[in-house]
Amino acid sequence: MANQRTDSKGAGTVKVTLRRSPIGFNRNQLAVVKSLGLRRIRHTVELKDTPSVRGMVHKVRHLVEVKE
Repeated sequence: MANQRTDSKGAGTVKVTLRRSPIGFNRNQLAVVKSLGLRRIRHTVELKDTPSVRGMVHKVRHLVEVKE
């Protein structure tokens, strides 16, 4: 039985693009950028729109751009 909150049926996706380098910021923010799957500037990944992903994006909102 699938969990409705984490199931991909109604959740949709969100595109996250790295716009600024995490160099010079806190190391925790570098870890968040890596955990989102972003490797270099202008790299875009498509992720499930879940509360955990939203929280990670909020933590590095000054480094990334989000499109729904």
